[in-house]
Amino acid sequence: MDLKSNEPFWLVKNGLLSSYPSLKKDVECEILIIGAGITGSLIAHQMTEEGCKTILIDKREICNGSTSATTSMLQYEIDVPLYKLKDEIGNEAALASYQVCSASIDALEKISKKIKSKAGFKRKESLYFASKKKDVSWLKKEFDARKEAGFKVKWLEPGEIEDQFGLKKTHGGILSKQGASVDAFNLAHELLQYNEKKGLKIFDKTEMKSVRYHPTYNEAELTTGFKIKAKKIIYCIGYESKNLIKEDFVQLKSTFAMVSEMGQIKNKNFSKTLFWNTDDPYLYMRSTDDGRILMGGGDEDFQNPEKRDQLLSKKQKEIIKIYNSVLPDQPFDTDFVWAGTFGETKDGLPYIGEHPKFKNSYFVLGFGGNGITFSVTGMKMVSDFLRKKTHHLAEYFRFGR
Repeated sequence: MDLKSNEPFWLVKNGLLSSYPSLKKDVECEILIIGAGITGSLIAHQMTEEGCKTILIDKREICNGSTSATTSMLQYEIDVPLYKLKDEIGNEAALASYQVCSASIDALEKISKKIKSKAGFKRKESLYFASKKKDVSWLKKEFDARKEAGFKVKWLEPGEIEDQFGLKKTHGGILSKQGASVDAFNLAHELLQYNEKKGLKIFDKTEMKSVRYHPTYNEAELTTGFKIKAKKIIYCIGYESKNLIKEDFVQLKSTFAMVSEMGQIKNKNFSKTLFWNTDDPYLYMRSTDDGRILMGGGDEDFQNPEKRDQLLSKKQKEIIKIYNSVLPDQPFDTDFVWAGTFGETKDGLPYIGEHPKFKNSYFVLGFGGNGITFSVTGMKMVSDFLRKKTHHLAEYFRFGR
């Protein structure tokens, strides 16, 4: 499955940061991680930190799947609003899900500092604004739920939003203190470079064909015929898990994104903030670390890469039209435009844990707008699983929930 198309900004901006060999012999390890995007890189970091003999493989060049197409908006907000999630899974679980996403932003900052990252991690506020008047009532309900939960939030009236950010035609919104942005493509490469020096073995263009399960270990056979013997396998394959797991657990969507030319940000507060609105699908906007505007939306049900890519021009015009109505005084001249595939779950939560059909294995699958923060949560969860500890969110992130 093709996860991206055209020219994702991060891939072009960063180029080929690192190159790794393909695997050309039989090997053994404690932990085999399949999928070398930002999720696999984070899990590999955790496993290497804990002293596990770890191998990481990817069928593509490293990070050339969805990590090169991500918008890398780091938010504690889950795609399902907190007040709704409380009704779906209960107060305690909903609050805990939001709280771990918030804590993941803090954890990612610490990781970035530890590895001396130059991937542009930057703390930002987040504005969730009502695009229609009818959305104000439930958005205020969401504001109350977040405030009651202890999140640092402030309600802004339309005039305040226009004064602070230059956004017009809004109907008020929630300004959250907690948020950040990063170049996830660059960060993933940095994590791998850092951990390779500590013993992590990395192989690209190395594709798993099948797995034979044994009582205490697994044996993964590659398309080349070579084998990897591992005590545990951790699948970090994102939306491609749909090809591996047959039940209907995630809905695939196509999303569209674009980046402007440099120097088009007129409002200084724009660069300090993440933006998204209450439309369905929602519009999202942020700045990049080199002073561009990144925005996107226009989600459609995924059919195939060809039909998705045929929509690029149409979606570009639609998204820019919405942008111009909200920010008429801030130009947007497109420099890059691309499409990607992502997964959407009914409750907005990830799948992290075991699957009954895959023995000695764990999945770390962060979906929706919180893929990266859920992956950071997955680091601790996998660590607990390997130590036979219970994680308080395992029940709510499990398969078959």
